[in-house]
Amino acid sequence: MQILRGEPLQPYNTLSFQARAAALVRVGSDEDLLAAFRWAAEHGLPVVPLGQGSNVVLAKDLDALVVRQDTRGIEIIGEVDDRVSLRVAAGENWHALVQWTLQQGLYGLQNLALIPGTVGAAPIQNIGAYGVELQSCLLRVHALVIADGRSLTLSNADCEFGYRDSVIKHSLRDKLVITAVDLQLSRVPELSIGYPALAEAFAQADAGSLTPRDVFNTVVSIRRGKLPDPAVEPNAGSFFKNPLVPAEQARVLIAQFPGLPAYPQQDGRVKLAAAWMIDHCGWKGYRQDDIGIHPEHALVLVNYGNGTGEQMLSLASAVAAAVADIFGIQLVIEPRVYR
Repeated sequence: MQILRGEPLQPYNTLSFQARAAALVRVGSDEDLLAAFRWAAEHGLPVVPLGQGSNVVLAKDLDALVVRQDTRGIEIIGEVDDRVSLRVAAGENWHALVQWTLQQGLYGLQNLALIPGTVGAAPIQNIGAYGVELQSCLLRVHALVIADGRSLTLSNADCEFGYRDSVIKHSLRDKLVITAVDLQLSRVPELSIGYPALAEAFAQADAGSLTPRDVFNTVVSIRRGKLPDPAVEPNAGSFFKNPLVPAEQARVLIAQFPGLPAYPQQDGRVKLAAAWMIDHCGWKGYRQDDIGIHPEHALVLVNYGNGTGEQMLSLASAVAAAVADIFGIQLVIEPRVYR
């Protein structure tokens, strides 16, 4: 295990912000991770796990030991009828996992294709896309507690999942590092194509002939068509959450702003399209120096060169203020912010 001091973090975050870690270590096993905890404690540094850096805003240097998980492994741990349980190491790439499951004839993740990041990061914000959230197939989260190194297993219920949310972002924040995730998938194709973008894509298709591979390919095509590649235009994907509001508030807003996309939720609330509201406020395509909002997707903030995290957060604050002024809704930033 090699500890790197003063390590630049620009290669480790998809916004390509220049920041440094007091120390950085790459771990390939639970034993390495425990050793990293001990080293951090001995040097008085907090531990900050960093996956592929696709959901963070680094607005300052991190006075911490940054831990990169290089753990690998996908294992079938149980099978009952058509249900198959997997244990996946935290360091596995999420999209690669989705591809692997399809190759193995295991279904349930196809709507979550092309989401950047690692498997270990996925439960933290309950990743979701095109009508499916991780919580629908997650069994357990395995972790090590930073303070004492003990093993901790969280059930699906323990995770207290919500929209882009979990207990790991709240009471367990900064207290553990995820080491593996258990998922339950199916050998029988189960398609979820009710999300508007998918419904439109498959409007002329024979629903009975569609396969999980068709859904996967369509999701990949849609995402590539509307979301910029971070390797070309550094970004962290959707910068704001879509707000959830009471049904009556949604009804009033839709009457006031015809065309505002709204999606009723099972709990009675309504999800509103943050991108539409930002566009309505005139921010899509805005750019100041090296920080801007993508001209094709108003939820995506981009670092066009040498922008800083503080500059991006300043722009985000201005956007949120405009939306609050016009719509009476406070947008919430989706990535983890370090400032």
